[in-house]
Amino acid sequence: MTAQSPVRWTDPEQQELEERVAAAELAWLSMDVDVQTLRVEIDNFALIHHQLLGPLYARLDELDALVAEAVAARTGDPEDRRRAAEARRQVDELPDLDALFDSVRSVREESGEGADQVAPPPAAPSRVRPGKEAQRIYRELVRRAHPDLTTDGDEQQRRADFLVRVNEAYAYGDAAALADLAAEWSTAPEAAPALDSPDRLGWLRRRLDWLTAKITETATEQVRLEQTPMGQLLALAPQDPDRLLEQLAEELLAKAAAQQTELERLLGAPDPARGPAAVGDNGTDGTDQNRVQESHTMFAQIPTTDAAAVPADAALLDVREQDEWDAGHVDGALHIPMGEVIARIDELPDGKLYVLCRVGGRSAQVVQYLVQQGRDAVNVDGGMYAWEGAGRPMVSSGGQTAVVL
Repeated sequence: MTAQSPVRWTDPEQQELEERVAAAELAWLSMDVDVQTLRVEIDNFALIHHQLLGPLYARLDELDALVAEAVAARTGDPEDRRRAAEARRQVDELPDLDALFDSVRSVREESGEGADQVAPPPAAPSRVRPGKEAQRIYRELVRRAHPDLTTDGDEQQRRADFLVRVNEAYAYGDAAALADLAAEWSTAPEAAPALDSPDRLGWLRRRLDWLTAKITETATEQVRLEQTPMGQLLALAPQDPDRLLEQLAEELLAKAAAQQTELERLLGAPDPARGPAAVGDNGTDGTDQNRVQESHTMFAQIPTTDAAAVPADAALLDVREQDEWDAGHVDGALHIPMGEVIARIDELPDGKLYVLCRVGGRSAQVVQYLVQQGRDAVNVDGGMYAWEGAGRPMVSSGGQTAVVL
């Protein structure tokens, strides 16, 4: 080593602290980005879950109550009456939406909205999990612009305000808006002592203690989010949460159909405790006939038609996923996956709309939602399988033989 290349002396303790602080900072930032991402996905899942499946839960609760009431009316048993009263109470009481809209409520409080003010319901994003490009830009932006990367108060506020915009764009999976924000961002110098400052060693010790506490705090928040009702539901399908909503819709529809059948059996069948029904001039007694008519009136099914009966010039909406659509679909149909219907409802044509999925479960849920929005929608019973079985024409996206996935 020559005199022209002096070796810079480094305090071994400071060098070790520099490395530990850098490692702790990297670990904390990675954890914090994961937690922020999880929070966005849980919020999105809660909003879409409530708007898409809420009507089905309400319908199922009403059917459960009426089945219990029908059983109690037939048996007169006090325990059956208690169960019926409890089921009716569940229908009448307002649902607790706090678990679903925890973060939405927090945003309202932070914005200064009074508790007595009624805010419009938040718009649902198109998907639970934003796309890969949006995820990549979001993670990079949070790592670069995190407020706690600086100790300067004004700079922390600037970064916090900027990340509010970043989080909003990410919640809606808007990769273009995130790219614009990435271009806009410029990193301010870190307000920390210089490497050769005598204050550097003390700052490193304080920074390491602070980072250790933040890692613990972030890990605790991750566990809390994972244990919320929506977090536990989301964990059932961590790789494809959007399809989980479709599966839940089909399960709820199957339960509702079973309860509908049971209710009609209870209302229409003679009461065994009373013996055979007395037959009048109209072929039945007035009470049983009124019960059957009431059942049909109160529980008219969503508008449904057979695939063979769909007019050739009908407006069709296919709510399946992209791979299902590519394999085989009706030429001229509008394709909007079920998870995107709410966000893209303005794209739907006016007039009667026939809705298709694979077997009719997802499309029935979409029809339920559209009818509640005042739209003229009809479910194609049996979906694309029934369409294919009826010999109706199909095409594929790639020109190969069309099939139903």
